[in-house]
Amino acid sequence: EIEGLTRTGHRALALGDAGEAVGCFRKALLLSGGTASPRLRRACAFNLGAAYVETGKPEKGLEFLLQSQPSEGESGEHMGDLYFNIGAAHEGLRDFPKALEYFGKAAGHDRAAQAGSRAGTRVQMGCCYLGMREPARAARCFLDAARTYATAASPEAAAVALSRASGSMLQSRRFRAAEIAGVLAQCRSFCESIPDPALRGKLYNDIGLGYSQIRIFSLAAESFERALALCGGEPDRRREAALLQNLGAAHNALCSFGTALGWHRRAAALHSRSHGYLLFLALPDGPARDGVPCSQIPGALGNQRAQGQCFGNLAYACSRLGNHEAAAENYLHALQAFRDAGDVQGQWQACEGLGAACFHLGDSQKAIGHYKEAL
Repeated sequence: EIEGLTRTGHRALALGDAGEAVGCFRKALLLSGGTASPRLRRACAFNLGAAYVETGKPEKGLEFLLQSQPSEGESGEHMGDLYFNIGAAHEGLRDFPKALEYFGKAAGHDRAAQAGSRAGTRVQMGCCYLGMREPARAARCFLDAARTYATAASPEAAAVALSRASGSMLQSRRFRAAEIAGVLAQCRSFCESIPDPALRGKLYNDIGLGYSQIRIFSLAAESFERALALCGGEPDRRREAALLQNLGAAHNALCSFGTALGWHRRAAALHSRSHGYLLFLALPDGPARDGVPCSQIPGALGNQRAQGQCFGNLAYACSRLGNHEAAAENYLHALQAFRDAGDVQGQWQACEGLGAACFHLGDSQKAIGHYKEAL
């Protein structure tokens, strides 16, 4: 009966039903108490502890995982798995130094294990370093994991690890742009062999955002276009709106304002019908030219702010093409959206843009008023 419950529990875990797995493993542990095998009881305690960690109950999981440790002199053939799960429990409790200690022990036992297991441990260590706000060390863990996944011919896992590595490298500010570009190029090369279009689209978007941050906007635009081509069948149009907005911003930065205008208009049309939240990656402020803020990749504060950024980017493209009436109209839309979102920075940028548009239209008094409001 214990074996049957254990098999059912593992099957439930594989299907993502961690609650069912916990129930099976708990029954198995209770039944094991009536046996004369301490080893069986420890195996059942391990299964239950790991399942609790999986369900987001690390404290309860740790309690059973510690019970599953072998006594002195006993064989520790599965110690790598035990150390990994104890590390995951400590990570869930946000005790990152302790988690790293156990992940390090797991890595020592993983040397003879499969490459995927070793790489998974490095990924978890990277997550811990991010939790400790040490993105440079996190980046190195993700890069190690990516190399191991690549050796094991796991392109999906390698691409995800490289994407996380590039994000951590950007966050740390300790890596040169050329190093980050190299990691993004590797990630892009793996994307071509990923069969899942949703994952491939997400990775291309992340790659585009990475190239944007190191100001290689031509490759950013190319990556966003690839991502856009993969999201056409989605019923939820929010990802499409995000990509259109990012494409327009990238073309603004390339000074391809005519091309940018088309992307911005399509994004604005989707925003006007969109509800809920749009998630993007925020970039630092760009320099101002002609009194108008440079276009930026949008940030993540929800739909109203995203609308404001979309109209602001559209207005900027119009102003650079000399259509100052359209620029003023779109800056007004942006200002209203930023007011609704409570975004003060967006409001002063829109006011500054309005001031420049009014000045070009010959209305200096209105321009002064908008510049004063921006101040």
